[in-house]
Amino acid sequence: MNGIFLEGRSVIVAMCLGQLGSLLPHVVVPSILAAFLIPEWHLSGAQAGLLAGSGAAGYMLAVPFLATLTDRVDARKILIAGSALSALGTLLFGMFATGLWSGALFNAIAGVGFAGAYMPGLKALTDRLAPGDSSRAITLYTSSFSFGVGLSFLVSQLVAEAWGWRIAFFVTAAGPLVMLTVCFLLRPVEPKPATGRLLDFAPVFQNRNAMGFVLGYGAHCFELYGIRTWIVAFWTFVSLRNSDASILTPIVVSVVFSLLAMPASILGNELALRFGRHRAVTAVMFSSAAVALLIGICAERSPWLLLPLMLVYAITVPADSGALTSGMSMAADPSHRGATMAMHSTVGFSLSALGAWAVGIALDAAGGPQSASAWMAAFSVLAAGILLGPLALYWSRRETSQP
Repeated sequence: MNGIFLEGRSVIVAMCLGQLGSLLPHVVVPSILAAFLIPEWHLSGAQAGLLAGSGAAGYMLAVPFLATLTDRVDARKILIAGSALSALGTLLFGMFATGLWSGALFNAIAGVGFAGAYMPGLKALTDRLAPGDSSRAITLYTSSFSFGVGLSFLVSQLVAEAWGWRIAFFVTAAGPLVMLTVCFLLRPVEPKPATGRLLDFAPVFQNRNAMGFVLGYGAHCFELYGIRTWIVAFWTFVSLRNSDASILTPIVVSVVFSLLAMPASILGNELALRFGRHRAVTAVMFSSAAVALLIGICAERSPWLLLPLMLVYAITVPADSGALTSGMSMAADPSHRGATMAMHSTVGFSLSALGAWAVGIALDAAGGPQSASAWMAAFSVLAAGILLGPLALYWSRRETSQP
């Protein structure tokens, strides 16, 4: 076929840049939730959590089909359609959302589009790499997710404050067009013909080693999306109680929190390669639970005390991501890798939606986002969620060690 196509490391670089574009709309709803949508639409904590989690719910519903389909058709084709739908859903939110349910609908449409972009993008990347390049390439791809989230927090809040929250959706809707451009520079790769039914996850469930990483990723996503949804609201609470830290705005804290995730994820994968994946991930998860509880206990304290804790949390929360995803990919049967990635994403984003909602419920139950005790409850929920990860890894290790 005629044309100029990317090869080797240029594929990795281009896909990471494309993902930054795909992620530009990713946290626009959590970014503007506290300052704009909650007061304008009179949302409770649980309702705000549902609205923020609707994108993950749309993703969850679509990803089993779309990611599994990459075992049968070129993932690039799915990536093109998903990127276009993500841009459309984001644009519709900015144009027509007027409350909880219309906002949740359009956010879910954008989530369905992202389901055609994230894991199919990972499959499109790995299909074009030599096997020896996969582990670090996967980690770079997954860790660039966090850099993209930081960019989304920054652009969304700055645009919303300058020109209104609807314009923030219009601007971020242009991001997925970057991935569309990258898609046309990837050489076509048709997968080997797959056998069996399209949505046959039985081989995935039977692979307990891979399922341990999948379930661990679910615990990671519960914590990660829970804090991403509510970090702006939490730091708004901290800022309103302390006028002596004007430079530590919610924009600054949310962006720095997200940007630290990229080196943290890369470091976590390197630790996993050196000390063993299960051991490194388990240590990170226990550390993250401890830091979450400390933040909750200190919610009323000075931002200058909370900031170091938040920076440590910004490292512990994402440090297991690359190790879990690359572990899943390497543990997967090559003939069912797309289905395994589909299960990985389905479990992850199901618990992402649950994490956003569960924190909102905890806030409502303990007095609302203006109460320090409510934030103690919220961070306790996050700590409990991440502690399910070590249990999943222990289960998979124990099962797979049996003859």
